[in-house]
Formats: sequence, C-alpha cells, structure tokens
Amino acid sequence: MAIPKIAVVGPESTGKSTMSAFLAKHYNTVWVPEYARDYCAKLTEPCTWQDEINMFYGQLELEAEMLPQANELLICDTTFITVKIWSDYTFGRTPQEVLDELPKHTYDLYLLLNIDLPWEEDPLRDFPHMREHFMDIWVKELQALNANYILISGTGDERYADAVKAIDGFLKK
Repeated sequence: MAIPKIAVVGPESTGKSTMSAFLAKHYNTVWVPEYARDYCAKLTEPCTWQDEINMFYGQLELEAEMLPQANELLICDTTFITVKIWSDYTFGRTPQEVLDELPKHTYDLYLLLNIDLPWEEDPLRDFPHMREHFMDIWVKELQALNANYILISGTGDERYADAVKAIDGFLKK
C-alpha cells in the first residue's frame, strides 16, 4: 500500500518547516525538509536557471530517500511547485522537466498555510511586500493541478490543531 504524502506549502514565512516538524512528531513519522533552503544557503551568487533545475531534482531525490523511513504518512515541507513559482517569477518561465513532472508527482493532501502569521526576517526570504501575490499564485497552482488542498489559518495551537484536523479527516476517508 502506498504511503500517503502530505505537502505543507505556501508563501515565504508561513511556518512550513515548523508545521512539518510538528506534524511529523504528532504522527510519529519523518518529514522531508525543503531542499532549496540548504541549497540556497550555500549559493554565493544569485540563483540561476540551472540552480532551479538542481533544486527540482534535489527535492525529488530527498523525498525518495525519506519515503522508506515514513511511518504510514510522509510529511513534505514544500514541494517542487516552489521551483515553478520562483522560476516563473524570476525567469518568466519554468524548466520543462518541472512542467512534465508536475501532473505525475502529486501529493494526497496539500496543506496551504495562510499568510496570517507575522513576517519573520530571514536572509533566504525576499518578498515581505508580496505575500498576497504569492498566496494567490499558490492557490492558482494548486487549482491548476486539481489538487486536494485545505487552507490552514490561525496562529499557535489553533494553526496546528487545524492541520491535524485536516489530516485526520483525510485519513478517515
């Protein structure tokens, strides 16, 4: 039986990594970190087209590595949809391999984290003034995939409880 994959997605500074770690602990499983975060932290020049392609393959590889360690559920801190969103924004187009893989590499449930958390500064975050823009993009991308997604809002325990409720509801189906 296939392990269900839950993707925690959304714009910058919405708590994806914190939520992913929380959910993995709650469900006693592993979570796939965002490959691009470590990759970009090592860059000494602005991100290139090839970097976007490298991050796409890196995210897929990391997910494949973590899947056998999952305990009945795999939590993914973002997906390579991020590569599409950043490539479209930065370069005006998406690498073809990303476009080809998007409809084939789906997740069972996407938790779209809302932008209702305060912005937290981070050297790898760039667009505090464009949160609504990127939130709209995320919704459009998920709708284009006909993805099963739920918007998670609120702060603190309320946000975590809503995410658990969404996953529990999905698992009961």
